[in-house]
Amino acid sequence: MAPPITLNRNFPPTPNHVWSPFVNKLELRLRLSSIPYTTASGSLSQSPNRKIPYVSYQPSPNHTPELLGDSTLITKRLISDHLLPDLNSALSPAEKALDLSIRALLEDKLQFFNTREQWVDNYYPMREGILGQGGAGLPWVMQWLIGGKIYKDIIRTLYGQGTGRYSSDEVRVLKEEVWEAINAFVVEGRNKTLARRRGKGDNGDDKPFWVLGGEGPTEADCTLYGMVAGRLMCSSAAPETGRLLRGYPALVEYARRIHDRYFEEYDLWEEEI
Repeated sequence: MAPPITLNRNFPPTPNHVWSPFVNKLELRLRLSSIPYTTASGSLSQSPNRKIPYVSYQPSPNHTPELLGDSTLITKRLISDHLLPDLNSALSPAEKALDLSIRALLEDKLQFFNTREQWVDNYYPMREGILGQGGAGLPWVMQWLIGGKIYKDIIRTLYGQGTGRYSSDEVRVLKEEVWEAINAFVVEGRNKTLARRRGKGDNGDDKPFWVLGGEGPTEADCTLYGMVAGRLMCSSAAPETGRLLRGYPALVEYARRIHDRYFEEYDLWEEEI
């Protein structure tokens, strides 16, 4: 029997994806291995590293429940405890490097552009979605106080990192460049997968395909799905990215197939905005 895991998402425990790509990433990682878990709202003040998601995890009945933070470190811990398989174990060193590069492109570059779009360009919808009734459910005064602090912290972080020094047009060009590159990986992965399946007499019309084109998912798929699902779900706070993603049919199909296979009880994002 798997040890108890509670995934804290900072959103009410409803059958929906949330706006955080890192929450969606970790949920897919658990579901790929059919690991049972429950969801809870949690709070940043309780998170061990003041980040969302974090999990409450009890390795065995004799252990005190632990709080683990950071989606990547959580995954590594669950792999080391033999609760999750290592999705990348069968990859060659070059394939592992490519997988890591895709994750870094999404999490260590694109995410800064996403943060600017949400918390700077669309501050009020983002504040309402995260702190209001759709998220933490805080009173308006608390939304105003906490939202203002988050805004100031993000402005300072983005300026130090560099994204805050770009013009809106420059950010748009850089963001489009990343998604175009990711879409190229997805298109190639889809074509490889469908060709292989047809060669075996399997049309695979509704089965997921994977970003590296292999037989199964890798860690990059969890990151990519989490990012796409999160952006498509928060159209009010990321309208530009939502429109951009819907211009890449392969990316939307990629995410929809994974959703339909692993999250069939979750509401699907709007097809158009």
